[in-house]
Amino acid sequence: MAKVSIYLNFQGNTEEAFNFYKSVFKTEFIGSIFRMGDLPQEGMPPLSDEDKNKIMNIGLPILGGTVIMATDMLESMGQKLFIGNNTTINLEPDTKEEADRIYGLLSQDSKECVAPHDEFWGYWGCCLDKFGIRWMFNVANN
Repeated sequence: MAKVSIYLNFQGNTEEAFNFYKSVFKTEFIGSIFRMGDLPQEGMPPLSDEDKNKIMNIGLPILGGTVIMATDMLESMGQKLFIGNNTTINLEPDTKEEADRIYGLLSQDSKECVAPHDEFWGYWGCCLDKFGIRWMFNVANN
């Protein structure tokens, strides 16, 4: 079943922020917390021990079925956090075809895009639409 969540980026303090949000909403994390060190390292630049411990993905239900998810941006990889790349609407359509359809429409006249493609966790892409709203597309592997 398709769903939507809100995806947040932090500059190294995702875990601290999400432990705070967990106490506020009195809920538990969804599934496992994935760290940067859990990523397949093939073809990637080496990560420091500090970066390996940073959050790659975490999820927490908040209100009314809404889920917030997040990642740490890595300064060592040249990633900088600023207003505009700190919040993303994450769409999880049921099929790759639906992800491609929505991406095709939202990415029109966009400057920043990564077309949906296969990643180790599923089919993923993102774009910053012509109104400055960041969208992410995820279709999980079965």
